Amino acid sequence: MANFKEKIYESVPHSVQNLMITFFNITAYRKRYSKNYSKYLSHYKANNNLTLEELLTVQKEKYSAFISYTLKNSDFYKSLYKDITSPEKLENLKNLPIINKEMLRHDIDSIHTINKKDGYISKTGGTTGKSLEVLFLPEDIEERFAILDNFRNKFGYTLGKKTAWFSGKNLLTKRDLKKNRLWKTDYYHKVRYYSTFHIHEKYMKYYIENLIKFQPEYLVGFPSTMYEIAKYGKKHQVDFPENTIKAIFPTAETITPDIRAVLESFFKTSVYNQYASSEGAPFIIECKNKNLHLELQSGVFEVLDDQFNNTNKGKLVVTAFHTHGTPLIRYDIGDAIELKEGTCNCGNNNPLVKEILGRVSDYIYSEETGKINLGNISNCLKGVKGIIKFQIQQHVLDKLVILIVKDETKFSANDEKTFLENLRARVGTNMELSIAYTKEIPVEKSGKFRLVKNFLPN
Repeated sequence: MANFKEKIYESVPHSVQNLMITFFNITAYRKRYSKNYSKYLSHYKANNNLTLEELLTVQKEKYSAFISYTLKNSDFYKSLYKDITSPEKLENLKNLPIINKEMLRHDIDSIHTINKKDGYISKTGGTTGKSLEVLFLPEDIEERFAILDNFRNKFGYTLGKKTAWFSGKNLLTKRDLKKNRLWKTDYYHKVRYYSTFHIHEKYMKYYIENLIKFQPEYLVGFPSTMYEIAKYGKKHQVDFPENTIKAIFPTAETITPDIRAVLESFFKTSVYNQYASSEGAPFIIECKNKNLHLELQSGVFEVLDDQFNNTNKGKLVVTAFHTHGTPLIRYDIGDAIELKEGTCNCGNNNPLVKEILGRVSDYIYSEETGKINLGNISNCLKGVKGIIKFQIQQHVLDKLVILIVKDETKFSANDEKTFLENLRARVGTNMELSIAYTKEIPVEKSGKFRLVKNFLPN
């Protein structure tokens, strides 16, 4: 059915494609902004200035309710916690086992608390290449979007304001590329989706020209894509109009000081960062003073060293309150953060974060399509079953080596075909793709797994 829809989409004119995207979004947003959303948004707005003591009380109450729900509905956690006394009490958190992505993938069916038909499905490869499908209750989705919108509302954003969106949506056709048209538009919500698959020197001026013509108030999406556009603009001395962009909201990738500086100087605005994940990790959000804050109302954050002791700089282990469909409790998400002492005078009394250390952006490079960022690479797992882990290595410009660890019981020739089609859509037709199946892909000396290893010289 999906292929049939894709064929229809590819066959119709650009204007009709825009209408199809508009109607798709109207349907999708009805799920995100249905009956409970306004209630949640009002709740978080009212809680913007809670004291730290009040925030900790809310966190404790939410934790207890979340664990009680999980024990009632998840066979996996019932078994895991059967010998643990009062797991629903936050003070006993340290007694609970830590789970990781591989456990989540392997036991996902028994972790789920609902049937797929009753929830919202999120398919994500993640930046570690792990194949994963998680479920959310409708209320989870509504509350998560309320938290996200409460953050963005502080900088003037509301749905319906003109927005340029850079995400992993592969919406372009060959006709578009021939016309150097690198975007599609949701007319109703005033969102223009710019391709993140064609970040190449030959297209850059068309991105910039259209951004200036479109005049969005906000930029949202992969910072690495916006960064390449901004770098090109600065290199070619393009003077982006002042007072156009009110704020930039990056997603999915780590913001380095260089990325922030280039984006803010070229687009003449401020970047406001936030951290979450497709699996449903609790939020870390940036305030008007450019300080990052844990959002204690969205979950419990633990920063642990290699011996699983508390530390100020280390691996991030989360318990996420808005993951009722696929509960995440003491979940090692694969990222790291560094905490910061002190308080902020912005009015947000949540604890401070000095730096988000995980999700450092890497990329592969294609002579045909340019740089392909980590978010786009991880999305190659969409529609694919049975890939446990993969890694892409690039030693020369025109060839990629893809290491794959597969689940023999689920992986099929059709999955390989879909994966290669997804990758081919990102790197173009000229790149040689060489697959090597292996039992294990080793981690780095640091203990981190790299989805991309790029050996090309600068």
